[in-house]
Amino acid sequence: MAAPESSSSLFALKNSRPPDDTVFYSIFPDSSLASAGSAAADELQFLHLRILHHVSPITAPYIWQHQPFSLSITLSPVPHLSGHLRFGDNLEDEWFVVYLLFEISKTFPNLSIRVWDSDEEFLLIESAFHLPKWLNPETSVNRVFIRRGLLHIIPKSSFPTMPKLEDSLRFLASRDDNSSLAPDAVQLHLRKKIGEYPERAYRNVHRVRVRVPVSVAWVLKHEPCLISLAVEGFYDRDIDSMKHAARMERFLPKGKGEEMVEVVIRMSRAMYAQLVQQKFQAPGCFPMPERSNVGKYMEAELGMKITCGFEMMYQLRKKQGGEGKGSTWEAFRQSLESSGYFARLLPGSKEYKRLMENAEGYYRNSSLHARASEVLSAPVKRIDEILALPHSADEFKNHELPPSDDDSWLYGGEDELNAALQERQNEMELYSLKHKKKQKSKEQQDGGSASGENLDDYDLGGIAKSMQAFVEKISSYEGAEVPEDRNFKDVDFDVDQFMKDMETVMGHRGSKDNGSDFDLEEGSSSDLDFDDYEEDSEHSEDIDEGGDQFMHSYSDALNKELKATTLSKTFVHAHDQASKKNNEEESSRKNDEGTSNANDEMDDELTPVDVDINLVKNFLDSYTSQEGLSGPASNLLGLMGLRLPDDAGKGK
Repeated sequence: MAAPESSSSLFALKNSRPPDDTVFYSIFPDSSLASAGSAAADELQFLHLRILHHVSPITAPYIWQHQPFSLSITLSPVPHLSGHLRFGDNLEDEWFVVYLLFEISKTFPNLSIRVWDSDEEFLLIESAFHLPKWLNPETSVNRVFIRRGLLHIIPKSSFPTMPKLEDSLRFLASRDDNSSLAPDAVQLHLRKKIGEYPERAYRNVHRVRVRVPVSVAWVLKHEPCLISLAVEGFYDRDIDSMKHAARMERFLPKGKGEEMVEVVIRMSRAMYAQLVQQKFQAPGCFPMPERSNVGKYMEAELGMKITCGFEMMYQLRKKQGGEGKGSTWEAFRQSLESSGYFARLLPGSKEYKRLMENAEGYYRNSSLHARASEVLSAPVKRIDEILALPHSADEFKNHELPPSDDDSWLYGGEDELNAALQERQNEMELYSLKHKKKQKSKEQQDGGSASGENLDDYDLGGIAKSMQAFVEKISSYEGAEVPEDRNFKDVDFDVDQFMKDMETVMGHRGSKDNGSDFDLEEGSSSDLDFDDYEEDSEHSEDIDEGGDQFMHSYSDALNKELKATTLSKTFVHAHDQASKKNNEEESSRKNDEGTSNANDEMDDELTPVDVDINLVKNFLDSYTSQEGLSGPASNLLGLMGLRLPDDAGKGK
């Protein structure tokens, strides 16, 4: 298979999602919109030097977790300065970068700056409770910039759809007004967040006394920032790299005969935690003091881990630098795999090895190899340069060393965590309170305030009608739908005819038990159609009279049993909605007709249930029990397009 056409096309096949532990930033000068080519590059180079000169005094006392703040010139899509910084486990690095970018924008007012990470616009996430409602991850693309020490959000009124980067930059450069400024609450929140820097970043640096070989002390004296690579080498060690730590060819060539010195090393708190919290057996060639002296032993143990980290990092980078591999090669190889270059071949097979050799040959001849080799070899070359200088243990003796910083923060961070959680909780409660006030104000303006007069005017019958319409709909995989081209007819159920038929059946069955030769099946159809009976016959009259007596007896017994229960109290009956006068007249009329006592009680207690009234009553009871919170009643009514006043269930 032919080699790929270009490395850039291969990398485009990779997932564009940024790494989870890296922050990215871009600095766009206004002048870049009008210049291009070599002129733009010259301007960017000059701006680059000015920015580094400005931030160097701020970053000098700080120890970065993995790599320092840096910038490079990028000519597309718009000429600008860009950079990225891997912060790893040390989130302070990311926010220190944000602070630096805000400071740069204050010093250089004609710059528009973007900053993002794997969460995209994390500045918006930090101030999420204060953002406009229309702003979300989809609508925020090319809208969020830092300019003149403030956060700017390109308004939706200026660009209803997603703006292009060039259009957003021109909009910011051409406007001197505050039309694009983020809300004051957002500015205040971000100012509070980054207002603690750089002091907070400096507090994140931990100083500790360690016992290390002279070579390590000499390297850290000249390049204190190399401690980050040493800790990374120790923390990310594997079986192969630990073989180098066992031999210590570079930093402990004399073995236990190497002279050890005590020095104070600066590192981030995250680095200190990574070293202290890992158990590691000292190599046999590393001189360790007796355990009886706890203080000296802890200093030596920490120094041993740092020395092993330097050795593993040095040997690994030396090997990768010679091969020109590392993370760049891994990205190149993964691009080949995702593009189908290996055609699902089994790794280690003959054809797979052949294709891998072709890919490695192409990589060695590309500019990627040269750049990767240079980057990987840079720390190795710098260490070799430092160790080539004359040095001895005498340079580290007879110096009064300060004690190590208190590391109680490593074991007692609960208070700080609780304070951060409480602050976020207070912010959420304040947002909820403001939202409720705004919602209540809106309801009052819409005429939906919680007043008794409005409740009286509220059409409660709409609840019953909406529920009836909802129930009559049919359901499919897409949800409830209105029936189409269907003519559903009401069920035609004649109660009198049904009872009459039942009495007839029971009467016939009684006659059969008395020895009658009458056959039930002979004068009736299979579906109990008795319409052909001669109702004026003497036999029919006898049956009707017997059936009436049975039904009265059955009804009395049933009513008597139901009266002993609370069933009648669980529903609102139709007669409850009528006036007392009508009830009394109806009761008197029934007594004159000689109805039974059981029937009177049935009329009073088990009269027909008013379904609509009961439906509305149950909704109101459920709504009241929610006490203003979200619940099934309000949710269901909301789906039907109905909204009750706040006190809809009170004082019914």
